[in-house]
Amino acid sequence: MDMRARPNAELVDLLPGPERISADAVAGLSATPKRLPSKYFYDARGSELFERITHQPEYYLTATESALLARRMPDISAAIGDRAHVVEYGSGSGRKTETLLAGLDDPVAYTPIEISRAALLDSVARLEGRFPKIEMLPVCADFTRAVSLPSPERTPRRRLAFFPGSTLGNFVEDEAVALLRAMHDTVGAGGLALVGIDLDKDPATIEAAYNDAAGVTAAFTLNLLARLNREIGSDFDLGQFRHRARYSRERRRIETFLVSQREQRVRLDGREFAFAAGEEMQVEYSHKYTDAQFAAMAARAGMAVRAAWNDESDWYGLRLLRPA
Repeated sequence: MDMRARPNAELVDLLPGPERISADAVAGLSATPKRLPSKYFYDARGSELFERITHQPEYYLTATESALLARRMPDISAAIGDRAHVVEYGSGSGRKTETLLAGLDDPVAYTPIEISRAALLDSVARLEGRFPKIEMLPVCADFTRAVSLPSPERTPRRRLAFFPGSTLGNFVEDEAVALLRAMHDTVGAGGLALVGIDLDKDPATIEAAYNDAAGVTAAFTLNLLARLNREIGSDFDLGQFRHRARYSRERRRIETFLVSQREQRVRLDGREFAFAAGEEMQVEYSHKYTDAQFAAMAARAGMAVRAAWNDESDWYGLRLLRPA
């Protein structure tokens, strides 16, 4: 275990291994059009680059959500109640978690589920020092798959799933519904889920957030190929792929691609995959929601919107869900 985490924060490690990553990559490259799973963005380098993205002036999402959470925390805490076991999906750096844990009434435990081991251990080490009375129960895993949660020593009054960062938008609707349904089952009849959603707005504002002038998002996207080369032995030439992100008004989502700059072949797991010049490989979606669309999606998952908070510009929202 990385010694940045204190010994009482015992890590449950369910990180996907090379075989799983390779199988997912082969399946995606065999599809038409080609695609790669965005969940593999987050190795140590990817997590570092994403943290830099959140500080770019064009990337409104993190600053807007953080300010909204801090401003409405008294209302959020009152709606959730005391002695919650907080379960965070894709915890990342845990900056927003600090606001949540500080604002809740006597939370008994915190279980971050994060695919990047480095980001997970760093955030738990920091939060453990800040909140010594909250039991830290980290799980290194792919949260899109079923995960058995550790049991805290103190009995919680309820479970609270925390899913900030508009990460739900990275999933197509059926996948997002399945994830919300899994949250429904995780929190149980008396539980709640606090979900961050990016709201539909001016396309120029949205596109700028995914095409920052400093090129950090482009580096983040290309790092996916570097990770695959390192961990599963593929031979992507990073200099021959280019980041492209554009907003589809019809589908209300950013569509991010890596574009082949020439005709080329990539080898992976004993197979070759041909790319045409200009061929786009899909690596991420970032859906933007209307209130009606999100409420309907939650209803499909057996969840109802109990409370809703938006920033002053209606750019971003936090939704508190309960099992219907």
